Amino acid sequence: MFAINHCTVTPVRQEPSECSEQLTQLLFGEVCEVLDCLPRWTKIRSALDGQEGWVDFKMLTQASNLSSPTYHLPATVVAIPMAIATAMETGDEIMLTLGTRLSNYAHGCFEVLGKQYLINPAYVNNATQLTNNGITHAELQSNVCAVAQTLLNTPYLWGGKNMMGMDCSGFTQVVYSVFGVNLLRNAREQMTQGEIVFSLTEAQPGDLAFFDHADRDSTATNISHVGLLLSPTEIIHCSGCVHIDTIDEQGIHLPDGELTHHLVEIKRYL
Repeated sequence: MFAINHCTVTPVRQEPSECSEQLTQLLFGEVCEVLDCLPRWTKIRSALDGQEGWVDFKMLTQASNLSSPTYHLPATVVAIPMAIATAMETGDEIMLTLGTRLSNYAHGCFEVLGKQYLINPAYVNNATQLTNNGITHAELQSNVCAVAQTLLNTPYLWGGKNMMGMDCSGFTQVVYSVFGVNLLRNAREQMTQGEIVFSLTEAQPGDLAFFDHADRDSTATNISHVGLLLSPTEIIHCSGCVHIDTIDEQGIHLPDGELTHHLVEIKRYL
C-alpha cells in the first residue's frame, strides 16, 4: 500500500518517537510505501529515494488504489524557495518548498489526493520544457547555480530539505530536482551517481564535490559532505548554513585558509 504526504514538510524519523533523530523529510504530495503501522506511527519507504523511517500517521493519507509513481520521469516542481498554492474548491492556501513535485500539472493547476490547486506558473519549472525551449548546456549550468544561490543563508538542519533548514545532501537533492535530476538522499549515495570529473581544472558549474574529514582524522574514509561547484574555485554548500567558500584540490577552505573538508571526488549530472 502507498500513502501521500499532505503537509508542506513532514519529518521522517529513525524510530517511532517525536524525540527520535530526523533522517529526512517528505515534501507535499510525496508518495511513500507503507511498510508497517503502529497506533500513532507509520513506517514508510520514500518512493523518490528509497529512504525508510517513521512518520506520524496524521501527516499521511493512504491511497490504496495508487501504484508506484514513476519518479524517474521529468516532473514539474516548485523552483523558488517557498511558494503558495491555493485549493480551487475551498480557497485554502498551502506553502510549498523548493523541489516539491506537482502531479498532473498543466497551466498553473495541479492535483493531489483528488484536490486541485492553483499556483503561479512563474514559480515552477519543468526540465522537459527547458530542453524543448532550446536552452544551452551553459545556460542550464548557470540556472542550476542560480537556484542554489536562492537558498543562501538557509540554516543547517540534520535530515532537512527545505528553506527553513536542510543538510548538505538535502540541499543538493532539492536543487537538482528542479532540473529533472533525481539524486539519492545522502552524500555517499549521491556519489554513486553521475560521471567522474578527474580534477577541479576540468570541473564545470553545477558539478558536485564530495568530501571526507581526512583533514581532521587520517583514518576517515566515509563520505560525509557534498557541495555544488559554482566554478573551479568556489563552492556553495550547507555547513552551518548555505554559504559560499573557496575550494582547491585539497578541499574547502575558510577565509583564513583553514582546510575544513577534504576533497575526495567530483561528479557531473548534467
